[in-house]
Amino acid sequence: MAPAPSFLAKALSKFHRPGRKADNNENVDGDIESLFEIVSQSTRPPPFSRPNLPPNFVDNPPSGALPGPRGLNEYPPSSVDNLPVCFQQQMVSPVTMPPLSRMAGMPAFESNFIDQLPLAGLSLKDKSEECPHQMSSSSVIVYETRQGKLVKPPPPVTTEYIVKDTGNCSPNYMRCTLSQIPCTGDLLKLSSIPLALIVQPLALPHPSEEPIQVVDFGESGPVRCCCCKGYMNPFMEFIDHGKCFICNFCGTKNETPLDYYCYLGTDGRRLDADERPELCRGTVEFTASKEFMMRDPMPPVYFFLIDVSVDALQTGTTAAACTAVMQVISDLPEGPRTMVGIATFNSSIQFYSLKPTLQQPLMLVVADTQDVYAPLQADVLVALSECRQNLEQLLEGIPTMFQSNNAADSAFGAAIRAAFLAMKTTGGKLLVFQSVRPSVGIGSCTARENEGTLGFSSVEKDNHKLLKPEDKLLGEMAREFAENQVCVDIFIMAHTYVDIASISVISKTTGGQVYYYYPFSVLHHSPKLYNDLRWNITRPQGFEATMRVRCSEGLQIQECWGNFFQCSPTEVDLPGIDCDKSIMVSLKVKDKFLEGSECAFQSALLYTTIDGQRRIRVSTLSLPCTNAIMDLFLSADLDAQLTYFLKLAANEISARPTVKVRLQLTNFCINIAHSYREFCARAPLSGHKAFPETLKLLPLYILALIKSAGLQSAGRIDDRSYWISRVSYISVSSAVVLIYPRMMAIHSLLQEEIDGSLTTPTIPLTSAHINDDGIYLLENGEDALIYVGDREDSYILDQLFGTSLTGCPTQFIQQQYDNSFSRKLNDLIDGIRRLRSSYLSLHLCRKGDPLGMVFHSYMIEDGGPETYSYQEFILHINKQVQARV
Repeated sequence: MAPAPSFLAKALSKFHRPGRKADNNENVDGDIESLFEIVSQSTRPPPFSRPNLPPNFVDNPPSGALPGPRGLNEYPPSSVDNLPVCFQQQMVSPVTMPPLSRMAGMPAFESNFIDQLPLAGLSLKDKSEECPHQMSSSSVIVYETRQGKLVKPPPPVTTEYIVKDTGNCSPNYMRCTLSQIPCTGDLLKLSSIPLALIVQPLALPHPSEEPIQVVDFGESGPVRCCCCKGYMNPFMEFIDHGKCFICNFCGTKNETPLDYYCYLGTDGRRLDADERPELCRGTVEFTASKEFMMRDPMPPVYFFLIDVSVDALQTGTTAAACTAVMQVISDLPEGPRTMVGIATFNSSIQFYSLKPTLQQPLMLVVADTQDVYAPLQADVLVALSECRQNLEQLLEGIPTMFQSNNAADSAFGAAIRAAFLAMKTTGGKLLVFQSVRPSVGIGSCTARENEGTLGFSSVEKDNHKLLKPEDKLLGEMAREFAENQVCVDIFIMAHTYVDIASISVISKTTGGQVYYYYPFSVLHHSPKLYNDLRWNITRPQGFEATMRVRCSEGLQIQECWGNFFQCSPTEVDLPGIDCDKSIMVSLKVKDKFLEGSECAFQSALLYTTIDGQRRIRVSTLSLPCTNAIMDLFLSADLDAQLTYFLKLAANEISARPTVKVRLQLTNFCINIAHSYREFCARAPLSGHKAFPETLKLLPLYILALIKSAGLQSAGRIDDRSYWISRVSYISVSSAVVLIYPRMMAIHSLLQEEIDGSLTTPTIPLTSAHINDDGIYLLENGEDALIYVGDREDSYILDQLFGTSLTGCPTQFIQQQYDNSFSRKLNDLIDGIRRLRSSYLSLHLCRKGDPLGMVFHSYMIEDGGPETYSYQEFILHINKQVQARV
């Protein structure tokens, strides 16, 4: 068998010969072998490079990689740079565009979110007053997490900042909605501000930040409180000349271990406090002792499960998945511990033995999709170092192997069950590539509500039920997967309804995630599929993890949100955890605190690293208590508040009618404004001044959230279900850009040096800032829209795109041409991809075409016949506040 590089070179030679033009009569979708070659050539972008992390985590990036602030490499794809424009047109133009309501985070056009919020009576006399907007910072901020006893709210995530850990953990790892804690629950209730933590334990640090220190206490393990088991941190108080310490969580007096004893200085601190990371840093990592191990650390196990139904073969998703897997094999962890397995499925399940003693892979068929079983683990899970050649040979042959098969059904539930049985004793990552709705065997789903399309009808009150799993079977399977440390990631490459609401429960419960490519296009989505898959396996991550959140006595954890399996109110199990996942914890003040005292929070993540080490990452945050309600407003963290409301809304829309959720969000905003006016304002306030400076953008963010895709009754069920799935684990930085995307004026930036970072100037999302002779880029962390006005200079367009607008497809791969304009645009897109750790899909929008309407739907600050503008929404809030006074 020829090695993978030779195969790809052959494919590239077919389509990249100099001077070759695409034949208009070529049927690129008819021949599976040709299609597989097309996928191979279109998925070779330089992938994510590994981020700058502590050396104890990840090996050095591969040679040639260009690590950036968020760990992405340079774009666009080198092997696509030379694709003739006519070839791109042939491959991309015929692709059916998604419905206008389907772009990640995109507002729907028929937004009637003010069903119960009448416009009548609003006065626009204050329109001359400038509404507040996000501020772009041209410089990098240095944020000290603590200055003595002073704790300032962290910088907005829309600015670039470097964290200096001076006792409290970085806000990247743990962020509270308030930087001061109310002394009583009544005070918190009066403020109407929620109290919650957003924890992202493996978040990527800024490249300029100091690495997290690893501390090894040997067999004795880290020093902990004997009562609550809280870990040693900078806020535990040493007394009796250092012989004892007081736990800052439960107040218990503990004896200091003899081998940990140290004298105290005149200030009461240990003399070695600045030399011990656990006594001077908010985040530290401990090497786990044997008491934290139920078994030997699990090896890195990767099992690939690929859909080979007729639809998957004909649309190219099978070929795309095989090519992507083949290309990431070299990125799997090296060493004898790494194990891999592979299976395919349609109406039955096909396992493959990759034993090195076999001349070629051996197929093992499981036909029973009700009473599922799996072959012996030794037959289907093999060390990567021993089976790589057989694996590559199999991946190359799968697209043609099933060419004559007419099985249209998908035994998705049975397939993941069988794959789980093969991994049960080891655990690991199960990566599933799915194309059609599960239709046979256990876990099959019906085509609910007319292929997943919702409209404004009399059944509006029941629409939310379609966002729930169809039955409990997949959920029960997911819990069993989680108990056996199997994490499931699902890559959905679909053209029809697949019931993401039912499928996503597998990923949500096991700590995985869902990727969604709709409608799947071989040329347009294959680079994104490859990069998503590569980032999935190379990003900082851990296996068989357990996370516990502790807080001071007097505070109570109410609920947790995220992708995990919860086994107790304060502890969650995570078969997989990575740098992109966050968990939200809501809190309640049940006792009274003294003014000037402090409340402490601590997250402890016990996990296994890729190289088989058991570690405990501990992040601690200590915040002062206050009796003044004004201090609560001044210490509010807007970005954390938005993330709280976003996750709350995503949790609610599957249980309540959407219109009630939108109204609930509006009332949250009104309640906060009313509390601020009633208890803090010395004189009547109006407009955006009805909010404190820290929350002045809350009306803008709430309006954007109300107009977001997930909170619209119109649209496809799968689009809204995917939105819910994504929001469940989203980080604070990703939440803000998802709800209020960044828009940049490319025509202005082309005259400057730009890099796509957070220091790049942005403009508000309103049509008032869109000119017909301009070019604009809008990104929300997953998609990027390039909008071209109808009077833009044709010379600039030719420099940027190498063709006229009529010759450029709406879905395209950005090429770099030999001119300064093209280089700057590519630098901008590359920078955004680094920042987001995501290969953003590019869409070209022109005034008057359907995608031009998509672009204008993002203009959140504009109003319409049935929607508020930003100004009108502020006036509505002010009117409601006045009515309560």
